Amino acid sequence: MELVCVGLNHRTAPVEVRERFAVSTSKLGDSAKDLLAIDGLAESVVLSTCNRTEFYLAGDHAEEAAAELRRKLSQSHGAESDPHWYEHHRISAARHLCRVVSGLDSMVLGETEIFGQTKEAYRQALASGATSGTLNKLFQRAFAVGKKVRTDTRIQEGATSVAGAAVELAEKIFGKLAGCRVVVIGAGDMSRQTAQALVSRGATSVFVTNRSFEKAEQLATEMGGRAVRFEEWQAVLAGVDVVISSTSAPHPVVMPHHIEAVRRVRKFRPLFLIDIAVPRDIDPACGNIEEVYLYDIDTLEQLADEARIRRQKQIAECDRIIDEELRKLNLPGT
Repeated sequence: MELVCVGLNHRTAPVEVRERFAVSTSKLGDSAKDLLAIDGLAESVVLSTCNRTEFYLAGDHAEEAAAELRRKLSQSHGAESDPHWYEHHRISAARHLCRVVSGLDSMVLGETEIFGQTKEAYRQALASGATSGTLNKLFQRAFAVGKKVRTDTRIQEGATSVAGAAVELAEKIFGKLAGCRVVVIGAGDMSRQTAQALVSRGATSVFVTNRSFEKAEQLATEMGGRAVRFEEWQAVLAGVDVVISSTSAPHPVVMPHHIEAVRRVRKFRPLFLIDIAVPRDIDPACGNIEEVYLYDIDTLEQLADEARIRRQKQIAECDRIIDEELRKLNLPGT
């Protein structure tokens, strides 16, 4: 029984090519079943996410089936995608799947979302009858390996993005973020990412303010929050726990006197200020106020860089675990 993984390199393929080969989550099982019409193919799993499109194939002539699949894809979707396909055969295909599930092949090293996405792709293929002994054994082993890698190494240690670093710092200050209230000053992408990261950890009551009230309303709707007119943002300062500021203003927007004015009303509760603007939105003197914790973009990027370096050092240990577990698998044809 041969084993092959055919994948589209999303790091090199243009967006229009990636979109052309994307398979909706609801159709992963049907797509896997349809592949079995190719001669020499007995089993298949289709994995399609925003960052990858992969076909896992098993059969007595899976390598010939992979060539036929590539030919069909080229005919139906355009030959310009040809340079962007890659293939892994036999043990290399098994190792690749384990690295995917473990988050080692992701844009964000160690990310966890791909684990669930791969499980869903396999579940649908299994339900559609597209898998049997070889791929069932391989995917079940890969999931076990992914759990072991994440448990036995520090591949997930530390946030590797500015938004993630901000959330980690907030949790150190407040503990659990459930119930934390946030005001977002500026409605750009960085503000959105940071606010979304906080909300995903339990933050509530998101207020959004922006010089363009329309943009503030758009982001507030997206976050399930409330838009505040830019000239009125100081009115909500007394009731929030976190301030995220990322405007294009040429001078600081948040000044010490803004905070001093509401300290007594706030009963001197901790206030977390996240300044992700360049130039700075928050006057550095705000950080001198006793209960205020101020972090700027440089500090957050440094924390994210340090986390990325720590994760990179864990790759060799992760690969050692994967190779050790694959030796136990004894896949036919590998």
